[in-house]
Amino acid sequence: MPIPLAEIRALVGQYPRTPVVGAVGSHSAIDIADGAVTEGLPSLVLAQEGREATYARYFRTLRYHAGGRHRGCVDDVWTFPRFADLAAPAVQERMRSHGVLLVPNRAFSSYVPLETIENEFRVPIVGSRALLRIEERTERENYYTLLAGAQIPTPRAIASPEAIDRLAIVKLPHATRRLERGFFTVASPQEFRKRSSQLLENGTIRSDDLAQARIEEYVLGPVFNFNFFFSPLVPRAEGLELLGVDERRESDLDGLVRLPAAQQLELPETARIPSYTVVGHGTLTVRESILEEIFRMGEKFVDATRERYPPGILGPFTLQSCLDKDGHPVVFDVAARIGGGTNVHLGVGHPYGNALWRTPMSTGRRIAVEIRHAVDTGRLSEVVT
Repeated sequence: MPIPLAEIRALVGQYPRTPVVGAVGSHSAIDIADGAVTEGLPSLVLAQEGREATYARYFRTLRYHAGGRHRGCVDDVWTFPRFADLAAPAVQERMRSHGVLLVPNRAFSSYVPLETIENEFRVPIVGSRALLRIEERTERENYYTLLAGAQIPTPRAIASPEAIDRLAIVKLPHATRRLERGFFTVASPQEFRKRSSQLLENGTIRSDDLAQARIEEYVLGPVFNFNFFFSPLVPRAEGLELLGVDERRESDLDGLVRLPAAQQLELPETARIPSYTVVGHGTLTVRESILEEIFRMGEKFVDATRERYPPGILGPFTLQSCLDKDGHPVVFDVAARIGGGTNVHLGVGHPYGNALWRTPMSTGRRIAVEIRHAVDTGRLSEVVT
């Protein structure tokens, strides 16, 4: 049974005036920690043993003798044999006793079972706990159903492999690295059978995932990940902010597209099937004539979440989109929490966030600003679930 919102609000009512901002040590944890310490809040990273050096050594906070930070942004690191162990009851109690507010990232919702997050994880989450599940494409209610209800354009779904009649992308997780993609593109039923057989044979995908995969039209156009923030602490008309835009760098896909077509054809057949594993991000801006449509899309998403998943989206979210030949956005993925590309803006801020706030404003810092404002006005319970 989902944890009642009233229970979480009661917990934060007992928290200190300077809560600790925590995140799982992967994905966007450095952005979250950097934003916290910029706003004078302590930061905590929950790391897996063997993967903690980035946080415990290279970004660990170093202080002057007087106590002020002079280097780094990770104040404390807790390590666990497995990421999932951070949800153990004793660890939850430790978080509550330290006044930890957890900022969910994709690592959190991938390594800790969603059922545990929804029903057992009694630590306040800065953001929308109920919306983490919509990212799972196999769920009956997911971001596609939410986007359709909000009348936000998405790629046309293709019902089955036999119905493939144009360039399409098949979406499913990687066989072993479940946080990553096992996507592939095809243009016919015959190509689907050939490509899927190759990927099954080399262990990139699994047959049970393939049976549940989503097949959709491949939208030709540049990818823009629109990083929004929604605040419930201001009048509704002022709540939505566009902080910035990023693009993905995807392992061997980026290398392949840099080769001339003749050289691509000289590669072994298996090497011509690119991987869509995200390994980095770059920053972008968008033509200003497109911005109003982007804002309308963000407003529709906010309204849809408030109606279907009250209290709705809180804090950061990302609408991953392609812009078609006419410059109209088509949303192909949603992050109902901090996006994976926000580290590209840490320290220097997002272009649009900086213009709005008149100071460097990354997503991590914007989260911390919201926490600080909520604490100062006695409204912390309104930004957590």
